[in-house]
Amino acid sequence: MAELAELEDPKTRVVNEKHGDDHGVNLSKLRALAKRLKTQQELASRLWETDDTAARLLAILICRPKAFERDELDVMLREARTPKVHDWLVNYVVKKNPHSEELRRAWSADPDPVVASAGWALTTERVAKKPEGLDLPGLLDVIEAEMKDAPDRLQWALNHCLAQIGIEHSEYRTRAIDIGERLEVLKDYPTSPGCTSPFAPVWITEMVRRQRDE
Repeated sequence: MAELAELEDPKTRVVNEKHGDDHGVNLSKLRALAKRLKTQQELASRLWETDDTAARLLAILICRPKAFERDELDVMLREARTPKVHDWLVNYVVKKNPHSEELRRAWSADPDPVVASAGWALTTERVAKKPEGLDLPGLLDVIEAEMKDAPDRLQWALNHCLAQIGIEHSEYRTRAIDIGERLEVLKDYPTSPGCTSPFAPVWITEMVRRQRDE
């Protein structure tokens, strides 16, 4: 904890706080510290219990993703107060855990929109890597009905899933683009030069173009 405190940078904290993350540690330095510590499941558990954002990010980097029980991960996700901890927990731990499919189904239907966004992030992963058994038209129905008025984090996750369906599955591409154009979610999102807009019709079209060019 003392070492993490030394890595704290006020300017970094100001930038992070704009995104809802209450820490000021440079993530490259955090990763370097994790590399030095290597995998330590017990230390990871103790760091998580501090409720400190930087400590929790470090915990995620040094834990053993497959060591967690389903209910442990469910509690951890609900405790993950900040967007970065939430995203890292889903991407670095839950996706590698044997209970990920069970959690995907449970979280997607959760009344808490932040928890539901984790379920949709796991669904997006399956759309890209293991779509067998997924009801893609059914997912598009839900996205069409719920995305427009969904809270920010859930809306972002639904939009990502919409784009992924359009990118990966040509038979649903026209419908995915049509849903994006009608709902206009993230249409005016500020995008840096050289970056792809998260507006689904633009995102889908650009990624498909790149795949064709490869």
